Amino acid sequence: MDFHLPDEIEAFRESVESFASRTLADGALARAHDSGFPWEVARAMAKQGLLGLTIPEDKGGQGASLLAAITAIRAVAKYCPRSADVIQAGNFGPIRTFAEYATAEQRDRYLPSLLAGESAIALGMTEPDAGSAVTDLATTATPRGDGYVINGSKVFGTHSSDAALFLVYVRFGPGVGGIGSVLVEKDTPGFTVGTPSEFMNGEHWCQLYFEDCYIPAGQVLLGEGGFKRQISGFNVERLGNAARSLAVGRYAFDTAVDHVKAREQFGRPLAEFQGLQWMFAERAVQLESAELLLHRAALEADQALPSAYSTAVAKYAANQAGFGAADVAVQAMGGIGFSHESLVEYCFRRTRGWMIAGGSTEILKNRIAETVFDRRFSQRPSVATPSKGA
Repeated sequence: MDFHLPDEIEAFRESVESFASRTLADGALARAHDSGFPWEVARAMAKQGLLGLTIPEDKGGQGASLLAAITAIRAVAKYCPRSADVIQAGNFGPIRTFAEYATAEQRDRYLPSLLAGESAIALGMTEPDAGSAVTDLATTATPRGDGYVINGSKVFGTHSSDAALFLVYVRFGPGVGGIGSVLVEKDTPGFTVGTPSEFMNGEHWCQLYFEDCYIPAGQVLLGEGGFKRQISGFNVERLGNAARSLAVGRYAFDTAVDHVKAREQFGRPLAEFQGLQWMFAERAVQLESAELLLHRAALEADQALPSAYSTAVAKYAANQAGFGAADVAVQAMGGIGFSHESLVEYCFRRTRGWMIAGGSTEILKNRIAETVFDRRFSQRPSVATPSKGA
């Protein structure tokens, strides 16, 4: 069994690293502290062919592999952690779901500008009362004339303050089978993008409000019964989150290693203190192990839909390893690691958020346990069975 990247992926990695070192290394700190979407980076990446890697050629994309996309995330993050988000946005999440299920007309209308780095698509999934329990969503799509009227609200959408197009999960009818999705343009009457709020990592998000928002039937992505098709692909989307966790954690780790080798206290380099050696050794094992699990899940996904187990294990391991590496980096670097003058504190904040987004680590452990015990564990309260005498 060969644990090295295939030759073509290795060559691709070298090419992306060369691009990132020339184009993105300068200004990396400023981008990290800019809450806006880095459009100039997106356009440069589009010209480099780094957007749409995970989308088949017959649907308008590059037709590359998931392994190529996660390799690109790592290669870019090595020089500019913030810019790795653009690789994610152009290859995973709502853009991939859109490309997979959109009609030819929908793709022709929206995909060119998305893959040119000129516009962004955001996901409207989470609601004020429906987070991990996404099937509790209450945003409705009610038939009216030749289309639907949308009512409800969404929160915590990545890129929601910058997007021109929104992929919105809605309820066409009762139960899980009644859930599907629609496409809503930002300037659609009845749709309001609220005042930006800020995440701990500095990114902005906006609450989305739908008040009798009419959309034509041609804006439906997946109608009633589409939820299971959408959510089956969500396992793939977790790979982008996992890749960024590892890549950004690795950036912090490598930065701290250089600091600890050069920094002296008490008359000797910090690297000579066994306490620090053990901290870094433990995180190195976590990073290497998580990378192997991520590659396994990506290779499975390139052959078919990955299992929920493989992607849950990969994301959980990557989230733990990435945040753990950034945590150790901040601690080892002391005041400078905790300062905005270093990208290490940014990496700490970023990796912490990915332990929540895309499936929290607790939900992932639930999914893993279901495979371990070969049974489903409902998180909902059980309904008491009436006694025979009742």
